[in-house]
Amino acid sequence: MTTVLLLRHGRTTANAGGILAGWTPGVQLDETGIAQVRAVGERLARVPLAAIVSSPLERCRQTADAVAEGRDLPVQSDDRLGEARYGDWTGRTIKELVKEPLWKVVQQHPSAAVFPGPEGEGLAQTQARAVAAVRAWNATLGPDAVWLACSHGDVIKAILADALGLHLDQFQRIVVDPASVSVVTYTETRPFVARVNDTGGDVSGLIPPPRRHRRRAKASSDAVVGGGAGTPS
Repeated sequence: MTTVLLLRHGRTTANAGGILAGWTPGVQLDETGIAQVRAVGERLARVPLAAIVSSPLERCRQTADAVAEGRDLPVQSDDRLGEARYGDWTGRTIKELVKEPLWKVVQQHPSAAVFPGPEGEGLAQTQARAVAAVRAWNATLGPDAVWLACSHGDVIKAILADALGLHLDQFQRIVVDPASVSVVTYTETRPFVARVNDTGGDVSGLIPPPRRHRRRAKASSDAVVGGGAGTPS
């Protein structure tokens, strides 16, 4: 079973200003965001990660670097985890965008939403590339790996919707706050969504048990009927 920690970048100057940053270069974490990523880096310090993979955008690199601090593990970049390409919406304020006819499509029927302009993409395309990235890294890192993907709010929501078996039109029901951690374990049968929008919970359950205590039998991908007893402490 491969486990991915989906980490959204910390709060940025654009987030605080109500601006849709998209792929705008140079958007950085603000003071709150810097504090958020320091805290999440400390929270995850004991979790052994096989890889840290980041969107190439600076706000994600800053966040991923905070997790990588103190580890002998380079941050790797993957464009497929980059922000949705909002096209002509990029750099505009949310106050302006809510007046656009496309806003209702994004809210109510996001699978049909395609952002305007030559650089725009559809949210379905965003989901397809992001899920493909996660699956590819899972295959590369192997079934025992725990790894971290640092990305953006809409991208992580789209990955979680796929893992939950939700149609993309339902992904606006998912909340992914700045510097939050969501956790998905992928098995042969199905993904298991263990956490969503975790901004302060205990992470000891993400630490694999010592190898000598692991059963040699293949881990089951069946769900426990009745819900089970939870993760052993």
